[in-house]
Amino acid sequence: MSSHTAQTELKFLGKLLVDAELHCETGLHIGAGKGSLEIGGADNPVVKDAFGRPYVPGSSLRGRLRSLLEQATGNAVPSELAYLTRRKGVEVRVHQSDRPDDEICLLFGRHPGRLERVQGEALDGGAVTPARLTVYDSPLVPESITPAMREYLDDELTEVKSETAVDRITAQSNSRTLERVPAGARFTVRMVLDVLCPEDRELTAQVLMAMRLLEDDALGGGGARGSGRVRFANVKLTWRNKAYYSGGAETTVASAATLAELQAANLTDALTD
Repeated sequence: MSSHTAQTELKFLGKLLVDAELHCETGLHIGAGKGSLEIGGADNPVVKDAFGRPYVPGSSLRGRLRSLLEQATGNAVPSELAYLTRRKGVEVRVHQSDRPDDEICLLFGRHPGRLERVQGEALDGGAVTPARLTVYDSPLVPESITPAMREYLDDELTEVKSETAVDRITAQSNSRTLERVPAGARFTVRMVLDVLCPEDRELTAQVLMAMRLLEDDALGGGGARGSGRVRFANVKLTWRNKAYYSGGAETTVASAATLAELQAANLTDALTD
């Protein structure tokens, strides 16, 4: 847990920009929903921008980082989860607590209002705090889809992966197709950590930890079937203190080819006001 207490006062110190490349080690599928289904297209298309280019939604990346941190910190258990949505047939459970030193809630914010816990007494929602971490949509780097790759793609920028489910009783097969961004594609990632008090500088380590956890997990759909293995490269941390927004200069805190190199450096001391 962090050193935040109930007496910690919020006073804007600056913003830490985390810029990186997201490399697809295997095909990546982040679904667009059935509303985007086209005649003759894949059963499960990927999400695309207005120009028809695949991208990684900030909400998908942020949600995956949060869920991995919840698991790693022991907060994905019934006593630590609350129902964000509990409609018939649709239940969404996320970690939420009223502890002032809870790093998950500090990074991703607390939902206002009364929330029913999965196990235990309900939360009254009185300890509302702002989210420190913002994750933007990650656009595709077009040149990462090389001419050699395009020769084997089913579309200009994507591939179609066929899968078959076999009924264990009748042996009847059910085929489906999954559109994926191919292995080798790269996306440009930007996240911003708001530092609202000196104690927030400790949260940098949690952001880097979540990114490393993702490298040994999966992003998007079909992870258990081989899709979604990614890694971060060429990571750069830039500090913009309060003076920057009045015409001052930004500071490059650190840059490295891998997350492991960044984690070995002392980063918090560089985030000065």
